[in-house]
Amino acid sequence: MCAEDIYDAIVVGAGHAGCEAALAIARMGHKVLLLTINVDNIAQMSCNPAIGGLAKGHLVKEIDALGGEMAKNADETAIQFRRLNTKKGPAVQGTRTQNDMYLYKKRMRKVLENQENIHIRQAMVESLLVKDKKVYGVETNIKEKFFSKTVILTTGTFLRGIIHIGLTHFPAGRMGDPPSNRLSENLMELGFEIDRFKTGTTPRLDGKSIDYSGLEVQKGDENPKPFSFSTKEIKLPQLPCYITYTTPKTHDIIREGLDRSPLYTGIIKARGVRYCPSIEDKIVKFPDRPRHQIFLEPEGLDTVEIYPNGISTSLPVDIQLRMVRSIPGLERARIIRPGYGIEHDYINPIQIKANLETKLINGLFFAGQINGTTGYEEAAAQGLMAGINAVLKIRGEQPLILSRAQAYIGVLIDDLVTKGTDEPYRMFTSRAEYRLLLREDNADFRLMDIGYRFGLVDEKTYRAFCEKRRKVEALIKRLNEFKIRPEPLVQEKLKQMGTAPIKNTISLAHLLKRAEVSINQLYVFDEQLKELDSQVADEVEIRIKYEGYIKRQEKQVEQLKKIEEIKIPENIDYTKVHGLTKEAIEKLSKVRPLTLGQASRIPGITPAAIIALQIHLKKEGKR
Repeated sequence: MCAEDIYDAIVVGAGHAGCEAALAIARMGHKVLLLTINVDNIAQMSCNPAIGGLAKGHLVKEIDALGGEMAKNADETAIQFRRLNTKKGPAVQGTRTQNDMYLYKKRMRKVLENQENIHIRQAMVESLLVKDKKVYGVETNIKEKFFSKTVILTTGTFLRGIIHIGLTHFPAGRMGDPPSNRLSENLMELGFEIDRFKTGTTPRLDGKSIDYSGLEVQKGDENPKPFSFSTKEIKLPQLPCYITYTTPKTHDIIREGLDRSPLYTGIIKARGVRYCPSIEDKIVKFPDRPRHQIFLEPEGLDTVEIYPNGISTSLPVDIQLRMVRSIPGLERARIIRPGYGIEHDYINPIQIKANLETKLINGLFFAGQINGTTGYEEAAAQGLMAGINAVLKIRGEQPLILSRAQAYIGVLIDDLVTKGTDEPYRMFTSRAEYRLLLREDNADFRLMDIGYRFGLVDEKTYRAFCEKRRKVEALIKRLNEFKIRPEPLVQEKLKQMGTAPIKNTISLAHLLKRAEVSINQLYVFDEQLKELDSQVADEVEIRIKYEGYIKRQEKQVEQLKKIEEIKIPENIDYTKVHGLTKEAIEKLSKVRPLTLGQASRIPGITPAAIIALQIHLKKEGKR
């Protein structure tokens, strides 16, 4: 055993999860080996060239607040910023960027290569080295062995990946890269339950062959809000996207090709992504829809390649071409790369703990699509948490487990490990019970102290946040203390602002609660409010306008904390708990929840079962 082949952690896979995991470990001061099948495809955007979106943007902001890299990488390589859901409340608004996919992976690779403690190696891992239910390294297909205290698998779609284009199919982890078959077999040999999922991508088009003249232009925001709390400026030129639609002719062509569709001939048996269906799924399941929207997204500044978001497909190439050319603006379009579907293995996430360590093998962590998720952002969030918890495992410290009231990351992981998933898991704001507390804008207030404590947030960024926090508190105090009286001059100013007169003396904070009043208008009463920091002003305005709702959710969180804080011993024998049904015993034994709160969220666990468990814990002196 060579000393240089011994690491604190080994990360297998360098997609979005693997990059965040490796960086977290290295930034916390530990030596990590990052193994990938192809170093040229580190941080590859295998699907659409975009980061964020509804709920996904929340995850990106949280990754940034904890000291991850995705937000910075997105800001540095963004060619369009768009704020989504702006007509709705701040809790459900989200940020999305179009990115130069080539610059995205180039910059992330540079960050990894220049990060102290990270060692990058091109290799295909075939098996885990395990002794007495504890992992101690990996072995590659050329019989190299690398040794470590922990291993994180972030295998994406590579586990027994099979690509489908029409009735043709072949093994691949993604187009152009081989699958990882032996590792999947090794996981089964170790006792893991494995199932299959399906995902897919669109044909890529030659932008020179597209007629944009009659298409709807979708420009980005004039004043873009970056993802990262530390980003000061947007550096790249901003490009528009274009919108077009399928036609009845498109739908007829797709129906003609269904007899050669792997989805509708039974070749693909795995479950696909419900919320991002293929175009053939849309046509079959929504036969009355006359058209479906397509976004033409540029893949970069120095390429003509266009991603037609909305026509993910595994139809034969000839059908794909006819389908594309039946769409307005794409009548002469040329396909650079065909769309395809891909089936891959995943591990039922009930087999992992809340720190993302597996229950079967000590020191082995899973993150990303191996846990049944879909999306770059869900993967990156898991990778960051797996990296942090691998280090805490090495140090013998308590794991970092974010609660559902603390972060979307907490919702994501709790859903996976408590409920499992029988379809590719995607984050939505509706999954979060306390979404008014989990806004994009306050991710730093929720999580940056944690990131700094673990050494992931640098001193400069943290000091800037502390100053922002001080300014927010000071501004709220000033708005509550500054009073206006029902005098003629005040009433005239209120009229000019488009709001009703006041009858009694009120604070500026009270005035700001009015829907039609903006914080940027209040300087007419207080000159000190004339030039406010936009981040500070936005945060204060949201807190004051939604104060009643926020306090109500905070009260709910406090009430539920009681049940969340009741710990359940890891070695509890549920057969000894009086009053539990056989079904409850089976489900609790499989999930092995850490707290009574988590137990209550297991599908099929009744309030009666929770009461029985609570009584048992009280008798045993565990609470």
